[in-house]
Amino acid sequence: MSQHTMSETPAEFVTFRLAHQWIGIPVLMVQEVLMTHRIARVPLAQDAIPGLLNLRGQIVTAVDLRTTLGLPARAVHTEYMNVVVRYEGELFAFMVDDVGDVVTVAPHAIEPAPPTLDERWRAATSGIVRRESDLLVVMNVPALLKLELIAV
Repeated sequence: MSQHTMSETPAEFVTFRLAHQWIGIPVLMVQEVLMTHRIARVPLAQDAIPGLLNLRGQIVTAVDLRTTLGLPARAVHTEYMNVVVRYEGELFAFMVDDVGDVVTVAPHAIEPAPPTLDERWRAATSGIVRRESDLLVVMNVPALLKLELIAV
């Protein structure tokens, strides 16, 4: 297979919503999707890390993407979902408002993030996909997790 053919391979993304924005992350990084899960608080953790959850005996770091990306906090007692990703052998549960479909995107449909995008978002974004009714922001999971570690 030529290099050109490989770069034209469509990518699949798990989509989820934070506030009014749809976000996609590569399907190969997603281990599973969970409903609201009990989180054990961790003292002195960053604001974006509300705690840990136990997933069948595995410790998973919960990550509140609303905090990380500078969105308004979720209302107390509001249901949310967890998108569990594996990165460098560790599990992280991204707390999201809603989970959508797995979408297939042609590589040429992914455009660079506009310079007007918030700096924090731009640092963790691989690009955007213009859809009929909205934009899908494609996130770079390693860059997103780096934001967690340096979240203000």
